[in-house]
Amino acid sequence: VLDTSRGDQMIAAYFRRETAQLRDACLAEIKTADDWNANKDEYRRQLREMLGLDPLPEKTDLRATITGKLEEAEFAVEKLHFQSQPGLYVTGNLYLPKPGKMAKPGEKYPAILYVCGHGLEKKNGVSYGNKAHYQHHGAWLARNGYVCLTIDTLQMGEIEGIHHGTYQYNRWWWLSRGYTPAGVEAWNCVRALDYLQSRPEVDPEKLGVTGRSGGGAYSWWIAAIDERIKCAVPVAGITDLQNHVVDGCVEGHCDCMYMLNTYRWDYPQVAALVAPRPLMISNTDSDYIFPLDGVVRVFDKARRIYKLLGVEDKIGLNITPGGHKDTQELQVAALRFFNHHLKGSDDPVENYAKKYFEPEHLKVFDKLPADQINTKIDESFVPAAKQRIPESKEAWVKMREGWLKQLKEKSFRGWPENPPPLDVKLVNEREQNGYRRREYEFTSEEGVRLKLYYLASVALEKPSRFVLETVDQQAFERNMSAFESILIAQKESPAGTPEAVTLTAKEIQEWLANGLAVICFGSRGIGETAWDQSPKKQIQNRRRFMLLGENWEGCQVWDTVRAVLAAREIEPLKSAKATLVGESDRAATALLASLYLPEPLVVRALRVGPLDLGGLPINVTKTLSFSALVALAADMHQVVYATVLLESDQEYLKHQPQVLEWPSEQLY
Repeated sequence: VLDTSRGDQMIAAYFRRETAQLRDACLAEIKTADDWNANKDEYRRQLREMLGLDPLPEKTDLRATITGKLEEAEFAVEKLHFQSQPGLYVTGNLYLPKPGKMAKPGEKYPAILYVCGHGLEKKNGVSYGNKAHYQHHGAWLARNGYVCLTIDTLQMGEIEGIHHGTYQYNRWWWLSRGYTPAGVEAWNCVRALDYLQSRPEVDPEKLGVTGRSGGGAYSWWIAAIDERIKCAVPVAGITDLQNHVVDGCVEGHCDCMYMLNTYRWDYPQVAALVAPRPLMISNTDSDYIFPLDGVVRVFDKARRIYKLLGVEDKIGLNITPGGHKDTQELQVAALRFFNHHLKGSDDPVENYAKKYFEPEHLKVFDKLPADQINTKIDESFVPAAKQRIPESKEAWVKMREGWLKQLKEKSFRGWPENPPPLDVKLVNEREQNGYRRREYEFTSEEGVRLKLYYLASVALEKPSRFVLETVDQQAFERNMSAFESILIAQKESPAGTPEAVTLTAKEIQEWLANGLAVICFGSRGIGETAWDQSPKKQIQNRRRFMLLGENWEGCQVWDTVRAVLAAREIEPLKSAKATLVGESDRAATALLASLYLPEPLVVRALRVGPLDLGGLPINVTKTLSFSALVALAADMHQVVYATVLLESDQEYLKHQPQVLEWPSEQLY
């Protein structure tokens, strides 16, 4: 049975340290209003990038279509859809006050974009959209003199897409692509504002946004990136990294709640981007997935920015009793805030929100469109890096430096700037059957002590070469078993059948016989530092890394770099040549680690299947194709690779050595 106590303690301490670092850094550089004004545009660009929206997609024809209309005494409802991109359909209901309701003749209405949380409305396999679940908000706002557009979300719309890529479906390639469904929701909101401004009933300068839970999160995205929003009331949609990462709230949220945190923000920075526009953060006092302490911390840091700008009166905090529920108290406070800032009215609210329709009544499509891309938007929303073959050595140098800069800034921003000494120490040693097995500990970063498992012939005092294999948990167990087989000279099974040594053990024996030392290395989370192996905990720990602006794979690359440097400090290996091996998902780990190792290596990268299925740090396939990664490594080291290649990759790796005049053994 795997003992995970050490790994659980290590990873929990790591998450606490990193969270505290991001908390303390959040907005710390902003001391004055001038500081804010000098930085806010770049912050907004960074947020768009972290949502997959930099550059912004082209604003194509919305192709807005009204498919039906419902009439009530105080309001009407238009059932409509538009395309935020060609084939990316957004279904919604537009609630319109009856003429003369709360407006003077000829006067246009302020408008509210209502974005829905995770309220499923589905019968007999047919989704009616979460707009039907939240219909009472749109109707109530219309009854109080607002045009309200309530839009479905990607996952719970009439066309059912996916929010749960990492949460449920192991789509970890979303992170390496730089994709999050939060970006799709934000873009759909941008286009929803375009639609509202096209309507003759709407005052285009008086747009607000609200929504609760998931809709609260989407309210943050659109209010932060689009200044057409003049007033925002996100409800139960934000808290800080302390709550999400350390306290575990991430386990109750799907991927649409999070930007890909490339720039390592804490969430008050998102809230501050609404400044100086009116903002009310609204929450209940016992919400288990948006705890009150974190909500208050977000408010306090955002309020400091409002205070610097001299508009502290435009930010408010509304707390009502209850859990994670859509309560009337929350609704009334939101409406009063909109009335004050969009209408200049502080009159009491005299009615309450209620539902008027069955879900079927609000359905937009009779038949779902055949050209929809909602169900596969993750494949195209953030484009993969394009293949580029350099025309000359000079062009290659420029491309190489650009890629390395992007990797450092976009994929490895969370690496320690000033790592502690390696502090390599021998902690265990055993000799048997002519072999010497040693265990060395070293420090990868603060609080992360890892092991190198070393095996060499006793007769070999100073190996001329060593092989370091970076492994996953399965390969770690396999290699440890192989080490033991070699040490005890296992030649036959108890039943007397032929040799019972594994193929891996045979390969290791070949390396040993050729005068090599062999090192097995498992990064944090592998071997003795493995944490809770339950599927849920494995997934949620990986998602915690994501919230801190990195992922487990990025940490594995760092650990591997440090492992090679630590191996170089082992006395018998100080002058030995190194071979770095990675198989399966660790193929990319080995290739990427080699980019940050100054000495020449042999890099052996073996995998079957496309590279972007997993095993990559954040934003890598947004930056590099597989062949470009191989070429980057081969520019510094001798690379042996085996994988299934796309035709474009084959073409690239055929021409690259010719352009750069590499020797034939440089890339094999």
